[in-house]
Amino acid sequence: MSRQAGSPVPAPLWLHEAIVRVEWVDYNGHLTEWAYLLMVGDDSDALFRFLGVDDDYRASGRSIYTVETHMHHLREVTLGERLRLSLHVLGVDDKRLHIAHEMHCGSGALVATAEQMLLHVNTRAGKATPFPPEIGGRLRQIRAAHAALPVPGYVGHVMGIPGEPAVARG
Repeated sequence: MSRQAGSPVPAPLWLHEAIVRVEWVDYNGHLTEWAYLLMVGDDSDALFRFLGVDDDYRASGRSIYTVETHMHHLREVTLGERLRLSLHVLGVDDKRLHIAHEMHCGSGALVATAEQMLLHVNTRAGKATPFPPEIGGRLRQIRAAHAALPVPGYVGHVMGIPGEPAVARG
């Protein structure tokens, strides 16, 4: 999917869908853990294509890397179910992109969520680098369109067992 210049930016973006394949189903008879992440990765890749980050872009020595993902599995998904993902741009700066994915089954029920922090990199130098103006500009346009969306409750969630002491960070 690509957007015509001057057309409104969808909020959220709906860029990826798939049908659960047999190789994605585990010994419990439902979508296996890694396949949820595969779907989220495919949704991120669809965003990259939407932005113009394609094979030629990567061949030029630039890419977008995932640096952190928080996934919530909310419902079992079985073989043959159609899944659609929505994508919400939560924030963007010169080098970073903060996004949220929501995975829905055919009935529209929410089955999983993921929050990701992505980083624009110079793959030849092996370090973070600012987005080029055309990509950064597109991301800021999407962010502006998505600013009216409510921030999902799972964003920024810290994992822990209620009543247990916090795990030392540092």
